[in-house]
Amino acid sequence: MTNTAEYHDDGTRVRNLKESASRKGDFAEFYAVTWLWDNGYEVFVNAGCNGPIDMIAFKDGETIFIDVKTQRFDGRRKVKTISNARTKEQENLGVVLLAFNPDTRKLKWVEHTK
Repeated sequence: MTNTAEYHDDGTRVRNLKESASRKGDFAEFYAVTWLWDNGYEVFVNAGCNGPIDMIAFKDGETIFIDVKTQRFDGRRKVKTISNARTKEQENLGVVLLAFNPDTRKLKWVEHTK
């Protein structure tokens, strides 16, 4: 099997639109773990592939339940977006969404409204 990956001039990989959604999600979660480590968190990931929580992070006595979401391009608004709607179960658990931009590989916390 040959490596057919393409790369941008800056060295970032050109995304293959045929990659499965779960593979993209795994990629986002790996980035999230290292980003959280870099920001001083202890991180424990969900061993399963489903559920309301992707990972649990600890820092300074605070526990955070996290669900990582990969941003996608919204053609109508011409911006990167995620569905920032949490399920009722996630709301009850206090899950926080962490948005991953696959083009820039940047992460940011999502502001939740009540």
